[in-house]
Amino acid sequence: MPRKSILLSLLVSFMILFAALPARSQILGVPHQTEFTDSLKNEFLHAPYFGLYKDNYFTVGTTIGKLPNKHNSDVKFQLSIAQRITKTTLPLNSYLFIAFSIKAMWNVFEKSLPMRDLNFNPGLGWSFPFFSKGRYAGKFTLMIEHESNGRDSIQSRSWNKISFGASTLVNEWLMVHSKFWIPIVDGEHNRDILKYSGIFQGGFAVTTPNKKFGWALTLVKRKGWNLNFNTILEFNWKIFPNDNQYFFAQYYNGFGECMLDYNQFHSRLRVGMVIKPKFFSEF
Repeated sequence: MPRKSILLSLLVSFMILFAALPARSQILGVPHQTEFTDSLKNEFLHAPYFGLYKDNYFTVGTTIGKLPNKHNSDVKFQLSIAQRITKTTLPLNSYLFIAFSIKAMWNVFEKSLPMRDLNFNPGLGWSFPFFSKGRYAGKFTLMIEHESNGRDSIQSRSWNKISFGASTLVNEWLMVHSKFWIPIVDGEHNRDILKYSGIFQGGFAVTTPNKKFGWALTLVKRKGWNLNFNTILEFNWKIFPNDNQYFFAQYYNGFGECMLDYNQFHSRLRVGMVIKPKFFSEF
């Protein structure tokens, strides 16, 4: 990974992060949610060092509006893990962690089943869960991230980001999230990646009270002043009451789904299985 000076951008991100820190969250002070919010606080304070980060899924699907064939149908899967470096003993209950995600586009319907693209996304993060009256309300995360597809020559794609995001639990069934980043584009063949893969994102996740069904919408704003978004719409259905395995459907509409063809438009629906983190996913 190329080494570049990022201290100034990191300082700016850190200042904006704390300027945006909310005074309170709507989830707090609701009596019947006490057990839920206390369990979230306990999860942050006493959770294992190693675990899931983003959703881990395996899906298969095809292009919307076209007759399926071996060229417009594929498998998409993601593996994502995180390792805490510290417990919540740093100032403001914060902790350091490392995360690593792999996203793959796999042409399983073509001869020899070639992997079309593998995207690697390691990062170093600093998370600040915030509480009010002893109860968990949300968190901010500051990260240094790298993303690339590990190829060389004209198929090489890479960029770096100083990103910070926030997620807030409005109530027990609704979580709102946002994230934006300062890009450091070092890939020779993807200098225009912000036009396609975006500059910030936001969305929400909704579940039924018993957590059996869930929906999530994420909008990624592409560069420019017009209303151009990459849209990710997801649905999950818990298969067994006491497990975190779900039937999963994902609809992706826009650019930047993978690094190799970041500047090509895709509108694809895929279905499969997903394993989710215990309380909520990272985006």
